[in-house]
Amino acid sequence: MTPQNPPVRSEHIRIATAEDLVSIRQVHVEAFGGRAEEANLVDLLHAANKARPSLVAVCDGRVVAHVVFSPVSIEPANDAIKIAGLGPIGVLPEFQHRGIGSRLVRAGIEACQQDQFDAVVVLGDPHLYSRFGFQSAMNYGLTNEYVADGHFMIRELRGGAMSGVKGLLKYAPEFRAAGC
Repeated sequence: MTPQNPPVRSEHIRIATAEDLVSIRQVHVEAFGGRAEEANLVDLLHAANKARPSLVAVCDGRVVAHVVFSPVSIEPANDAIKIAGLGPIGVLPEFQHRGIGSRLVRAGIEACQQDQFDAVVVLGDPHLYSRFGFQSAMNYGLTNEYVADGHFMIRELRGGAMSGVKGLLKYAPEFRAAGC
């Protein structure tokens, strides 16, 4: 921890509301260095009612971070399995490296468990996401349409839920529409 980034203890995490959408967009644009694709994706997921759960971290009344989860389908189809995709996640640059993103991921995983998801997948840094219980999706015989298999990870939320489930996991069409 660096002196210029002391831990933030006054933030709280809650479900995002329609009133948060402008702030959420700004969080993602700033978190991704001015790039708009992730912000566009979040907008599209919210508009399609596929942003479930969508959580914000608020500090002193200001939205400083956001994470979204959205449904992921599997081919061949398996209606018995309910999978969520984690991301994008964004934290305003001045609030990064304070643990806010980690708290958002944990809260989101818990919300997915409450929403009866069987598993959560993520395309991300294996070192980072293994801290949250994610492991290689290839170990489960799962791949994805982006073919970043080394960075494609899964966390079962219900023990054994993914046993025997194999196939191609596909993110919501909003990902392609946003250029993600």
